Amino acid sequence: MKTVFEQTASWFTLPALLWLALTVAAYLLAIKLYVRAGRHPLLTPVLVAVAMVIVALYASGTDYDSYASYTLPLRYLIGPATVALAVPLYSQIARLRRVALPVLVSLAVGCITGIVSAVGIAWVFGASWSTLVSLAPKSVTMPIAMEAAALNGGLPSLVTVAVAITGVAGVVMAGGLFRRLHIKDEATQGFALGLSAHAIGVARAYQISETTAAFAALGMGLNGIATAVVLPFLIYLLALL
Repeated sequence: MKTVFEQTASWFTLPALLWLALTVAAYLLAIKLYVRAGRHPLLTPVLVAVAMVIVALYASGTDYDSYASYTLPLRYLIGPATVALAVPLYSQIARLRRVALPVLVSLAVGCITGIVSAVGIAWVFGASWSTLVSLAPKSVTMPIAMEAAALNGGLPSLVTVAVAITGVAGVVMAGGLFRRLHIKDEATQGFALGLSAHAIGVARAYQISETTAAFAALGMGLNGIATAVVLPFLIYLLALL
């Protein structure tokens, strides 16, 4: 196992610096394209940036494990960024107290649906145990999903892909669903985005309003906790089948 010094030193190698710069540049370019296209959902910055990075990985013949080690500093920023979401959430604390019951009911339904739907569909198609476990926490933020899946025999690479696809798909489809269902309340939109599309949904919520962002942060945080608690019980039940 590498020491902390060896891990830190590896961040300053030429390949690591190049991939870090390319990843950040891809995201900044994706944001510009998104704004110029009138914020079209199919040009969501995360989706476009991921596509750019995949093309670069394929063209250079770089495998995912190498890329993950090169860009490890970016993953370390996920924790502080998640904690910072408490700031807009605190500004809505009075409103949160008034809607505590609807929030808890929505959380329970959303959490269980997110897990059972993914695992159920994969199980019907004969997926392996490791695949089922990897897909189960797809709707929570990456650090929680990785840990929850790892403790139950999941595959880290598959968890990463499942979480990313879930977040992007949630953001792409959310706008149309809100319009069709006539959901105009910003708190409702935000909670749905955070609950179903985790950090990517929160990023989208920030583009709507501070209220939407606050409830998206709440949805993501509560669903992460709920999934960590509920997942072991559902996996135990699945093992009995």
